Amino acid sequence: MTIGVQHQQSAARHLSELVRIPTVSTPDPADRDTEAFAEFPRALQSAYPLLHEHLDLTTVGDGGLLFRWQGASDARPLVLMAHWDVVPVEPEQWSDDPFSGRIADGTVHGRGTLDDKGSLVVICEAVESLLAQGFSPSYDVYLSFGCDEEISGTTAPAAVDELRRRGVTPWLVIDEGGAVVEGVFPGLKKPAALVGLAEKGVLDVEIRTSASSGHASMPARHGAVARLAAAITRIDAHPFPVSLTPPFVTMLQTLGPHLAPPLRPLLARADRARPALARLLARLGPETAAVVRTTVAITRLEGSPAANVVASTASAHANIRIQVGETVRTTLDRLTQVVHDPTVELHVVSAADPTPISPSDGPQFAAIRAAVAATYPEAVTAPYVMLQASDARHFHAISEHVYRFSPLAMTRAQRDSIHGVDEHVTIDALGRGVVFYRRLIADHA
Repeated sequence: MTIGVQHQQSAARHLSELVRIPTVSTPDPADRDTEAFAEFPRALQSAYPLLHEHLDLTTVGDGGLLFRWQGASDARPLVLMAHWDVVPVEPEQWSDDPFSGRIADGTVHGRGTLDDKGSLVVICEAVESLLAQGFSPSYDVYLSFGCDEEISGTTAPAAVDELRRRGVTPWLVIDEGGAVVEGVFPGLKKPAALVGLAEKGVLDVEIRTSASSGHASMPARHGAVARLAAAITRIDAHPFPVSLTPPFVTMLQTLGPHLAPPLRPLLARADRARPALARLLARLGPETAAVVRTTVAITRLEGSPAANVVASTASAHANIRIQVGETVRTTLDRLTQVVHDPTVELHVVSAADPTPISPSDGPQFAAIRAAVAATYPEAVTAPYVMLQASDARHFHAISEHVYRFSPLAMTRAQRDSIHGVDEHVTIDALGRGVVFYRRLIADHA
């Protein structure tokens, strides 16, 4: 019998209902669909009546939901996280209505099915089904559901503040991040359950320079646009140095025994072969290159306000993902050295250092591994560093054991659909996700 089959239909139906509510996060509060954000908690209560009957709910920040499932002891609390806001869509690019929640061909379609309403639903299904069986947890279980993760909002920090006020030190925090994926490493035939131990830092910088303006018929040399272009070219020509972080070394050592024989001895010595492996991975493509270095992406350019006017100022926005082991300060220092032009200014828009690294050799990681084994018995559980930012980063302030993993199987196409088009999740993955959280909660004794 397929693992989790008894949970598939309920999870798919409820996810479909919640996807139909367009809880799109926007930087400008005036653009927010307040009716949708008010409707979602009501729909959640309708879908999961036992959860709302037995768990205590506190609203945090601008609509975040913090539930407490009281256990026999408050000594080793669990925090299970998800968020219910989603990114905007371009409907004309989708094969179907992005908010249809259509169930067809063994999948649920729509924005948020993977990021992150799918995770929220499998958590709630696990709790609801355990309550229906009369289960009571040994330790407190908290559900922290944010409503503004996609815009780096305030609800996750507010949840942390509330837990700190209550004196809660989570034994384990688990949020979105890694997933059960295939083809994650050359030669690996098994699926890998990748569990994030940390997140790269995020630094947004405006690169700006100025010069004399004038008519485009009489352009001067070395104007603002030329200086900016030269600075961007230097940044592109001098990427940050490569390095293997401790989580990635552990990942290679974990996957090594499951690879073809020629690679096994190399990965077994990954800790001693860091420089060579880092250089090799940097050449395999942008996905692996992003794992081994700080990356810089130029995402926006601005210059002249008119086609026949020489720009007096020119600017570019750089989105930088900082490698674990580096800091905002060291990153800015190196950028300044690479640009090497005092007329080009670097203005910090926002900044966050990489998070601390949670351990992969303790009982918390072992609990995740055991739940994966019960859910995806063929998968290899391995640590990694998450390249994106999540609400989990705030919880390092109150816990040393913060992990990033969605117990959903995803193909490469599905991973690309997150923040893209035609996002969808399989019903099989939803059923298995429910089993994962049931096992994680029930085994925490």
